[in-house]
Amino acid sequence: MEWLLYLLILLCPLVMIISNKSNNHQEGKVFPEEMEKKLKFLQEENNMLRDEVDFLSELIKYKSN
Repeated sequence: MEWLLYLLILLCPLVMIISNKSNNHQEGKVFPEEMEKKLKFLQEENNMLRDEVDFLSELIKYKSN
């Protein structure tokens, strides 16, 4: 019966590893709608940052003259 205790002790880490791997695979799944929203948000943010950089570049040119 003592071997059963050892078996359970050795089985616990194995079960934890397997469950963590399955959770990681599920977290990595992104639905197309979510991906589309994230992409659109990043494109808008990129455009705003580009406009800001352009404005600051023009401001620096104006101040240097």
